Amino acid sequence: MSDNNLMQTLATTVDKLSNPQSFKGLFHPHRDGNPLPSGKILEEIVMLLRAILFPGYYGNSSVNIHTLHYHIGVDVERLYHLLSQQIQAGLCFMEYNADDKCNCNIKQVAHKLSSQLIERLPAIREVLSTDVIAAFNGDPAAESTSEVISCYPIIKTLTNYRVAHELALLGVPLIPRMLTELAHSETGIDIHPNARIGKYFTIDHGTGVVIGATCVIGDNVKIYQGVTLGAKSFPLDSEGNPIKGIPRHPIIGNNVIIYANATVLGRITIGNGCVIGANMWVTEDMQADTIKRCETT
Repeated sequence: MSDNNLMQTLATTVDKLSNPQSFKGLFHPHRDGNPLPSGKILEEIVMLLRAILFPGYYGNSSVNIHTLHYHIGVDVERLYHLLSQQIQAGLCFMEYNADDKCNCNIKQVAHKLSSQLIERLPAIREVLSTDVIAAFNGDPAAESTSEVISCYPIIKTLTNYRVAHELALLGVPLIPRMLTELAHSETGIDIHPNARIGKYFTIDHGTGVVIGATCVIGDNVKIYQGVTLGAKSFPLDSEGNPIKGIPRHPIIGNNVIIYANATVLGRITIGNGCVIGANMWVTEDMQADTIKRCETT
């Protein structure tokens, strides 16, 4: 191809890609002075959160009992500033206000939300400590809780999820989903930030697990790899569009075990103490203390 033909091809392609009809619904106009949420910065936020919640396991490897207060202080201060920036970007990205440019009030809202999340970190750590115990007690191969914190994908995933869930409860847009998708990419575990999960929760191995947005999970629940807690077909409105915001995922009671590759669909209730065997397909309620497994001949 000659240089002239190449330049003509490139110019024609740019014209097509720049045609408004070609990117309808795919283009987000950028407002000057308002940065978009950054995946790279959110990755740093995740590492700060892990260092704060599990000091000595993540972050500065030289931290000790004498320097702990200092290191956590430094990390919390940086977390506050980075999280405030990202929340502000998320608010502007989702067109929090109708003005052409996000005003200074958005910045104040972002700083308040960031401080509220940080205020909840001690409670988040307390719940995560129960998840560590559940993972350790649920795996005979685990030699220590230190191994669980350092190595197990479920702890990394739950750190992201439990922080993201609190941000979602605070009404922060976009950022919670980005945090859980970072964990999804890292571990293969997909938990929507709006799902409600109790204490002492664990997923053995983890890869391929999906937990939907309106799922409710009680305490002392153990799930194995490949489990889906999902929805059935979506109800449509009069124009044929899916109806948003309705409960469509399972309610899982306390002390439930769901084995590998089981699929639980719809707004059904799995009672306390139930066991769902591997590869099962469940679309109806299960009474408490029921076992559902494949029948053998």
